[in-house]
Amino acid sequence: MKSTWLQTNTLQRRATTIPGVAATAVVLTLTIPLWVPLTVVADAARMKFRCPTTRLLGFGVCWAWLETAGVSVAALLWLGRQRRNRGGHYTLQRWWSRNLLASLRWTCGVTVEARGVEAFDEGGALLFVRHASLADSLVSAYVATNLCGLQPRFVLKRELLVDPCLDVVGQRIPNYFLDRGTADSAGELAAVSELVADLGPRDLGIIFPEGTRANPRKRAAALAKIRERDNGRAERLVGLRHLLPPRPSGALAMARGAPGADVVLAWHIGFEGLDSFGGILKALNRGIPPILFSARRIPGRDVPRDNRFEAWLDEEWLRMDAEVTAALGERGRLEKSSG
Repeated sequence: MKSTWLQTNTLQRRATTIPGVAATAVVLTLTIPLWVPLTVVADAARMKFRCPTTRLLGFGVCWAWLETAGVSVAALLWLGRQRRNRGGHYTLQRWWSRNLLASLRWTCGVTVEARGVEAFDEGGALLFVRHASLADSLVSAYVATNLCGLQPRFVLKRELLVDPCLDVVGQRIPNYFLDRGTADSAGELAAVSELVADLGPRDLGIIFPEGTRANPRKRAAALAKIRERDNGRAERLVGLRHLLPPRPSGALAMARGAPGADVVLAWHIGFEGLDSFGGILKALNRGIPPILFSARRIPGRDVPRDNRFEAWLDEEWLRMDAEVTAALGERGRLEKSSG
């Protein structure tokens, strides 16, 4: 059943979210002398000497002001009759993702190391990427826009329209906000295909085939659901340790929408356990390791776009899971040797 929130029209939604975020920015800023000492004391009383609550609220201040600034610039573009200026809005997206990631670095110590970015050098492609936290879509946007100079086209869940910048700017450039509660799955998949039908040399279609943030509980539930329909596929994917079983329908729709496009597969480590705010607070208290983002490119001719796609995607996901396992193992060994 759809939430009441998603049933509101665009103007009603924005009349709530935009003033709400702006008010949050002002209130959090004016009350810094109050909440900083209170959260420091509260964290210390719980033996959390890295002050995770203080740091997360610090990021909240930065986020709220960046959202307010982004929507304000979008309003100026609208007043200047530049609402359809994709280049201007992609520039705004690039600024937003760069500064949001910088804010995560300043407040929470989150840094990013990207490997294999040459996978994006040859022009338009489709990116199938791991999903593990509340922030990995931001990292994907940062890599695509700031490191590679590309214009991403995201498939995102519709609930993210609660974010004012995603709602305003994200709907002025090619993105699709998927309604996961609709009964018209065929219509949603057709829209995903259409999103990348005119993919240009500097465009990048991005989808998260797992459909949600990974954790052990969700992995077990997904495998159990697959087993009810296809025991052979469940047996094939039972060895996954870190990734969720991919949902092939959306990725296939995107692959069919751009039949000649190469596919870039990407994974990352460092976000493990950051799939909830509680997990983020725990990670901040122990220290978040550098985020490693890794990508590799597969020529379009090697990507099946028929009934073989599911098995192909499963095999690639198993390979990515093994790469994540190896990278986490190597990081663990390095931490032990340095400790």
